[in-house]
Amino acid sequence: MALQISATNPEHPALLLELPWQLPLEQWPEKYLVTLPRGISRHIVRYARAGADVVAVKELAERPALREYELLRTLARLGIPAVDALAVVTGRTGSDGQPLEPVLITRHLHGSLPYRSMFETTMRPSTVHRLMDALAVLLVRLHLAGFAWGDCSLSNTLFRRDAGAYAAYLVDAETGETHSRLSTGQRDYDIDLARVNISGEMLDLEAAGALHPSVDPIAFGVEICRRYHDLWNELTRTSVYPAGKYHYIERRVRRLNDMGFDVAEMQIVDSAEGDTVTFVPKVVDAGHHQRQLLRLTGLDAEENQARRLLNDLDTWMATQDDYAPGDPLGARTEVLAHRWVREVFRPTIRAVPLDLRRHLDPAELYHELLEHRWRLSERTQQDTGFEAVVADFIAAGALRPSE
Repeated sequence: MALQISATNPEHPALLLELPWQLPLEQWPEKYLVTLPRGISRHIVRYARAGADVVAVKELAERPALREYELLRTLARLGIPAVDALAVVTGRTGSDGQPLEPVLITRHLHGSLPYRSMFETTMRPSTVHRLMDALAVLLVRLHLAGFAWGDCSLSNTLFRRDAGAYAAYLVDAETGETHSRLSTGQRDYDIDLARVNISGEMLDLEAAGALHPSVDPIAFGVEICRRYHDLWNELTRTSVYPAGKYHYIERRVRRLNDMGFDVAEMQIVDSAEGDTVTFVPKVVDAGHHQRQLLRLTGLDAEENQARRLLNDLDTWMATQDDYAPGDPLGARTEVLAHRWVREVFRPTIRAVPLDLRRHLDPAELYHELLEHRWRLSERTQQDTGFEAVVADFIAAGALRPSE
C-alpha cells in the first residue's frame, strides 16, 4: 500500500514527506524531533519540525485518525479553541515491509502547555482556579456548538496565556461527537466525566507534591461542575431586551463579572421583539484590563475602572453597524475604540464643568459617571443619557469645586 497524506493545505504534503514515515514514532531520530513538554496520552506522540511549523504527530488506527481529523476541522469551522488538524498519513510501511499505524498531524499550539508542565512549580490557588475557569469556558463553548467531548480531562487540554487572558484548547477529539444540539443528558455525561477525570488528575498532582495544600482535589472536581452550570445558565438563558435598553445588558455583563468571567465578544441583534444579546466569555489574569484599555484607547486607569470602561466600550461597539465580532487582527476594534474616545468618552468628561473635574483623573471620573448611570437606570428602569447622568451626579453632590 502506497503512502498517502491527506492534508488541509496543499503545501503540507511536500513538507511532511521529509519525515521518516518508514519508522515507528518511538524510533524517530532526534534530528527530526523538537523538545517540547508533552502531556499524558494513550497514544505515542512526538513533536517534529515540518518546514516553519512544529507539528504534533500521533499514532493511532486509521478509522479514529480520519474521524478525529474531520472533527478537529469541524471545530475549526465553528471557531472553537482546539488544535489545528493538518493531515492524516496512511499506508505507512516499515523497512521490513510490515504495516505501521497511521498518524494524525496537528499544528503545535504556540505558547501552550500541558497541565503537568504548568504544575512543575506549585501554582497559587487563584491561578489554578483561573485555569479551571478556562476549561469551564471551553466546555460551555463546545456544548453550545453541539459537540459532546466524551473524555474531558486536563490531559486532553492545552492551556495558553495570551495578553493576560487564559484560554483552554481541546487537544484530543477522538471520542467526540457532533450534534445539531446536545440534550441535557449528553451535557451532564460530559460534565460528570470531567469531574471524575479532573479530580483523579488533581489527586495525582497531590501525590507528586505538585498541588498547593489548600486545594482539595475532590472538592475541586465538584467546583468546576458548578462553575460550568453557572456559566451555562447565564449564557443560554434567553433574554430579549426592549430595544435600546442597554442597562439590562450591562446588568447581565455585571453578573458574568461577578462570576469571574469577562466578555470576549458581544453581539446585539435587532428584531421586531427587541434586542437579542449573545456573549462569548473569557478568563483573564490580573492587570489585563489596564493593559487592554491602555492599548486600545491610551487611557490609564486602575484595574476595576478599566474593566468598567472596557465593558462600556464593548457595549457601545456592539451597537455600531461596522462592528465585526471576533476580528482576528483587532484593526476594526482599534478604530472603533478611538471613535468611542472621540464621540463618547471625551464629550462626557467635557460635560462636567471644569472647576468640578479639575481634581479628578478623567478615567476615574468616567468610571464614577458609569456607576451613577447604572444606579440611575436601575432606579428608573430605563436607559439614562449621559447629559442627565452628569446633571444628576452634580446635583447629588458627588463632585465639589476644586480648591
